[in-house]
Amino acid sequence: MLDVNETDIKDVLLVTPKRHSDARGFFCETYNAERFREAGISEIFVQDNHSLSIEAGTVRGLHYQAPPRAQAKLVRVLKGAVYDIAVDVRKGSPTYGRHVRALLSADNGAQLLIPAGFLHGFATIEANTEVAYKVSDFYSAAHDGSVLWNDPALGIDWGIVPAKAVLSDKDAKAVSFAEFSSPF
Repeated sequence: MLDVNETDIKDVLLVTPKRHSDARGFFCETYNAERFREAGISEIFVQDNHSLSIEAGTVRGLHYQAPPRAQAKLVRVLKGAVYDIAVDVRKGSPTYGRHVRALLSADNGAQLLIPAGFLHGFATIEANTEVAYKVSDFYSAAHDGSVLWNDPALGIDWGIVPAKAVLSDKDAKAVSFAEFSSPF
């Protein structure tokens, strides 16, 4: 059983699997292709990724993979918590340049379904946060790109102190949103 909720941007969904709890803890199906299809979600996922961010305030993003290797993502937190961000960069979309921010945590079990055509990133708000996500196409370095996470034009509240953000070299050197030419 899934609880599927729409967000402020069409096609970005907050998906929360039902947890079956008892004195031992809980069990849940985080992904079941049949249940997702029944909920109207038709994405087919081909790769699972898992990241560990040691410090709170670690930012990963804003990333995308360009067509023909574009990726939809299903993101969840195994340990800790993040603010997960999806920015609509679908040309002609009425929500182009707008974003969704969702709190994903090991405690709430929520997952964010992000279709292809979005920039994606997250900021950890707890130390030693582990994030797992499914993607609908295999990683391709030739199609990989990023946009500056804290570009003022996007107006994203990452829930962290920007001056203390922990970034990769790639993310620190990403192009501005004005320089970005959407391939979607």
